[in-house]
Amino acid sequence: MSKKVIVIGSGFAGLSAATHLAHKGFEVTILEKNEVAGGRARVFEANGFTFDMGPSWYWMPEVFEKYFQFFGKNRADYYELIRLDPSYTVFFEDKQVDLPASMDELYKVFEQHELGSAVKLKQFLSEAKYKYETGMDDFVHRPGHSIMEFADPRILTSMFKLQLFSSMSKHVRSLFKNEKLIQLLEFPVLFLGATPSNTPALYSLMNYADMSLGTWYPKRGMHEIIKGMVKLAKEKGVKILLNHEVKSIVVPNGHATELITSNGNFQADIIIGGADYNHIEQVLLPKRSRVYSPEYWDKRTMAPSSLLFYIGVSKKLPGLNHHNLFFDADFDLHAKEIYDHPQWPTKPLFYACVPSVTDNTVAPKGNENLFLLIPLAPNLEDTELLREKYFNIIMDRLEKKLGIGIRDHIIFKRSYAHNDFKKDYHAFKGNAYGLANTLFQTAFLKPKMKSKKVNNLFYTGQLTTPGPGVPPSLISGKVVAEVVAKEYSTN
Repeated sequence: MSKKVIVIGSGFAGLSAATHLAHKGFEVTILEKNEVAGGRARVFEANGFTFDMGPSWYWMPEVFEKYFQFFGKNRADYYELIRLDPSYTVFFEDKQVDLPASMDELYKVFEQHELGSAVKLKQFLSEAKYKYETGMDDFVHRPGHSIMEFADPRILTSMFKLQLFSSMSKHVRSLFKNEKLIQLLEFPVLFLGATPSNTPALYSLMNYADMSLGTWYPKRGMHEIIKGMVKLAKEKGVKILLNHEVKSIVVPNGHATELITSNGNFQADIIIGGADYNHIEQVLLPKRSRVYSPEYWDKRTMAPSSLLFYIGVSKKLPGLNHHNLFFDADFDLHAKEIYDHPQWPTKPLFYACVPSVTDNTVAPKGNENLFLLIPLAPNLEDTELLREKYFNIIMDRLEKKLGIGIRDHIIFKRSYAHNDFKKDYHAFKGNAYGLANTLFQTAFLKPKMKSKKVNNLFYTGQLTTPGPGVPPSLISGKVVAEVVAKEYSTN
């Protein structure tokens, strides 16, 4: 008889784990707290607009292709993909820079800002490609149980080429002098959980993913990925139960037997926590079954939270592309106010996404779907007054940059920040992206995928291996499924 697996949460990692285990012959049920599958990648509709609630960047496309191919499917069977060109636009204080999809055009952009930088960018991206390919082959697909997983001559000899012990900031500045180019190369690590000066240069692999592999968009929005994954999961026999919040896990004698939910109780042979790791540990489990202490969690470095605005505008917004980064403020100051001295930022950087530029299905004709995001330190005070203050700060700058009025044309507006992340996802300290990818929270130094005190409890997602982000979450689900399959027979 097949072993019964319960997966807590239907985000990317939970869906991935569930589908891989069902493919291996397990009987799998997902229990989802909210009314829509997808975790942070939920969607909602209002006034004719369709808003993705979370992830908006589609990078590392081969990870998604391989995900569906593993099950003998094609990604194109589930959603259409569009390559963005320009990939994104960066607004500096005195100019804007479009990042073209073409590598030759990208080299020209760099050369316009700093003579000789095109050659240096080729070198930088060549090294980043090595890190990306080595990292994808040798690091992210390991469960991180022990340092011995990495006691491989090939990995050990690559350590220095991977630049694990040098900072991203130092690496970038050794090649480039122009501050705009430096900020372009440092921005992808802003969401990893540390300033560029405290982030290993290994993560220049993100620049390879960004510039070489390209920025893409799933037609009709990021939630289409979730819809595709849900469809595939159901094809594999996974049962998905919405509005089933897990309230506690029954653990007699070191073995979990039952999950108590808001909508009934469920027996399980194996449990996989795809929800917030801290919440499962500190709230759902009895005290005797917890591996980590509150002090351990409090000392973890978290990736940022965010203040988000979902806005429907009753006119078009010329001057904005699909992805827009506003670096017209002090980059280093904002980074320090996220990581070194946590506080609401003095003058925030922000991001504006306008998917209706690419996709006419996400907004009524002649209207614009506008998504605004300010990265913030986790665990800050979150009030409506603060949200509105920062909304007006960034709208002042946005309207000034574009030379048009926007606020008088807003027909829908919703904000989302720390308190919402806690309420909807039980997100530890209201974080948006999970556990920071610092040197001392990498690989086997992350919270473990397998509980040491509950012998049939496993974890997946952005607070364990391999880390935050959509592609890593897909991989995390696959890895935990492999760990479970090794331990349990479906015969």
